[in-house]
Amino acid sequence: MKKTLNFSFAFALLLTGTILTAQTEENPWAVSVGANLVSIQDDAVDSGTNFGVPYVSLSRYIKGGFSLGVQYASNNIKDGATGGGDLDYYSLDGVVKYNLGNGEKVLPYLFGGYGFTNFSEGETSSDGAFPSTEVSRTVLGGAGLNISLSDNLNANVSASYRSSSENYAYNHLQHTVGISYVFGANDADKDGVSDQKDVCPDVPGLKEFDGCPDTDGDGIPDNKDACPEEAGKAEFNGCPDTDDDGIPDAEDACPEEAGLAELNGCPDSDADGVADKDDKCPNEAGAMENDGCPWADSDNDGVLDKDDACPDEAGDADNNGCPADPKEIMDMLADENSVIYFKVDSADISGDAASLVNTLSELMKKYPNVEVVVNGHASSDGSRAYNQKLSEKRANAVKAALVAGGIDGTRISTQGFGEDQPVQSNKTLKGREANRRVNFERKVEITVK
Repeated sequence: MKKTLNFSFAFALLLTGTILTAQTEENPWAVSVGANLVSIQDDAVDSGTNFGVPYVSLSRYIKGGFSLGVQYASNNIKDGATGGGDLDYYSLDGVVKYNLGNGEKVLPYLFGGYGFTNFSEGETSSDGAFPSTEVSRTVLGGAGLNISLSDNLNANVSASYRSSSENYAYNHLQHTVGISYVFGANDADKDGVSDQKDVCPDVPGLKEFDGCPDTDGDGIPDNKDACPEEAGKAEFNGCPDTDDDGIPDAEDACPEEAGLAELNGCPDSDADGVADKDDKCPNEAGAMENDGCPWADSDNDGVLDKDDACPDEAGDADNNGCPADPKEIMDMLADENSVIYFKVDSADISGDAASLVNTLSELMKKYPNVEVVVNGHASSDGSRAYNQKLSEKRANAVKAALVAGGIDGTRISTQGFGEDQPVQSNKTLKGREANRRVNFERKVEITVK
């Protein structure tokens, strides 16, 4: 009857376990139930090894591998040597346990303790499980092994030697075998991972991710996923690459079209270095400066319009697309009317002379590679030195007028010849009169360089 009551007590203790995982600081409480085997180490008793139930223990993990607990065992010992009656055996001990290592599947441990052992023969008139006249103080020590069966269940075996101090008790071996559970951990999000181990304790998650969820199911937990609501790739921290071009969508300017890294993930169909989305001629290789389109060559002279100084007139590449000798300018300069005359002792440009300068200015704009030399002249009136300076002044006046009309001054050079190049001889009266022409403008010759 006693064994039945003791076993019921042990089973009740077992049911007090709730959240059960491995016994550690996180899950400090452990309860065990099983059977025990007792073998008396005394020549006067031939008891053999006796099987009994229950064996019950309750312990709490403290720190550094140490646990404190209490254990209770009950047995019935057959004494075949003396021919006496059976011995009812009970033990109650306080124990200290020390885990050897941190094994997840198999965990050996050592333990020692102090307690009380009762060997009683038959019925006793004393009340209680441990009659005072038959209880012996006992010192014990041994070793055991926990074998993990699941996250919350361990198989347990142990062996110990127990030394009793009273002469009516016996030194004996006690072995146990049973099942252990642990409990006491908090799990706020109820995901089966204790709060102390749960990296995401407030959000239900998965054990393989230390309690963190994987919302998009891409195998990357949300706490490490840069895009937790979009399934992605590990190499992109969980972010997607829709077009599989090796560039994550967040950095891809064309996320649905496979493209090139140097073009931010956009394609370049004509391989001209301009992404299709920016290329006005995506199927025809062109220039980046021309929005991906090829440059035009309107006059088909091999010089592109952008580089052609004469885009509507076929010319030479060496002359920036212009003809070597622009006919319009050559014809103008060859015309006898293309002479500017000045009044006596004057460098002022007016009337027909100003119109001629404007015409030349427009032609030089049309042919920007043409350069001209402006040659100034004077009659023999006055001193030679004065006439030299006057001729230079007239040439410079024409240059200034051309520059004012928009021509770069570097394209114009000037020369003054004074009275050294008359149109008629100054040795005759008629010639000097012709060269002196007070009422006429003096001549300025313009030639192509």
